[in-house]
Amino acid sequence: MESIQATKQRFGIIGNSATLNRAIEKAIQVSPTDISVLVTGESGVGKESIPKIIHQLSHRKHNKYIAVNCGAIPEGTIDSELFGHEKGAFTGATGTRSGYFEVADGGTIFLDEVGELPLTTQVRLLRVLENGEFIKVGSSKVQKTNVRIVAATNVNMFEAIKKEKFREDLYYRLSTVEINLPPLRERQEDIHLLFRKFASDFALKYKMPTIKLSDDAVQNLIKYRWSGNIRQLRNVAEQVSVLERTRVISTDTLRGYLPTGSSNLPAVIKTTKSESDFSSEREILYKVLFDMKADLNDLKKLTMELMKNGNVKEVEKDNEGLIEKIYGDNENEGTLEDLQVLAIPEKTETTQAYPTESNDKYHFAEEIEEEETLSLHDKELELIKKSLERHSGKRKLAAEELGISERTLYRKIKQFDL
Repeated sequence: MESIQATKQRFGIIGNSATLNRAIEKAIQVSPTDISVLVTGESGVGKESIPKIIHQLSHRKHNKYIAVNCGAIPEGTIDSELFGHEKGAFTGATGTRSGYFEVADGGTIFLDEVGELPLTTQVRLLRVLENGEFIKVGSSKVQKTNVRIVAATNVNMFEAIKKEKFREDLYYRLSTVEINLPPLRERQEDIHLLFRKFASDFALKYKMPTIKLSDDAVQNLIKYRWSGNIRQLRNVAEQVSVLERTRVISTDTLRGYLPTGSSNLPAVIKTTKSESDFSSEREILYKVLFDMKADLNDLKKLTMELMKNGNVKEVEKDNEGLIEKIYGDNENEGTLEDLQVLAIPEKTETTQAYPTESNDKYHFAEEIEEEETLSLHDKELELIKKSLERHSGKRKLAAEELGISERTLYRKIKQFDL
């Protein structure tokens, strides 16, 4: 079995942290098998190195190795890319095409950003993992393939499963062995080593002297929170190498290339609201509305009780708990006497009065509401009647007011038997 150090030299991996060495060791151990492997870690940590190690140290090393970025392929074409399609399967399919699983038969496929796969494609992938079978788009013929699958993701898979964006059975099929690559901030002993390697590479590439960091700048480099991990460190090294004329870089100079707000602080807190946040807000809103409805019903009950009984003091005594609930326990906030705003003068056409003992001048009344009809037929008949009455039966004037022709009005008169 190849040693960890020899593997790092062979694949150009730099670093001596224990977590990195453990990840490489697991890759070396699983490579002779056909076990599916899931590589996890933040974006920019170098996950693409692990499937290369696994393929090159396996018995499949002389067959094809294909790396597929699942997040970069449109949802409508990813099935065709992975499994192929038949001629005429969809618009633009002018010929039969072999997919990656057919082309890489006997080799290894690296599915990068596997967490971005559509659910329909996940079902197809699960079938390949279970029995090595797949069907081309637009075909009914089952084909076999012997492919080793290594997947990688920077997505929290358990959160994706919880939100039903990733199939749980597929996750367990892919992660027979899971290899996690640590973020750069957890490999502080490797940060300066990586920077020096990048600086040396860019000096050779651009034919210029290699940059060096002052002691203070080295400490600042190590303490910085590299949210973009190795990719971000490489970009900073390239910028400094190209733009700075002085080859010894001070702390102040280095800080100019480090984005502010990404120092060695706790992880960034998401400001966007999750689905669960909106769900709880919705539940609170529903509760408030139901409480308001209950209070309104209580108030209606109290008002009706007062109107029927007529004795304010007696009703107030019998409904002490309900009154306190509606008005509170502050005496200045309101009492049952405030309900006399419902009182109206004796002569009212739309209400039915009830005499009271405490105040003969007012009568608490229950308004009689007549349900308004919404029938178009009745409304139309009513408008025609009113217009004819207003114009003393003159159809021409009535038709002009209604905005219809005299002939139409005549037909309506006959229809309604006016």
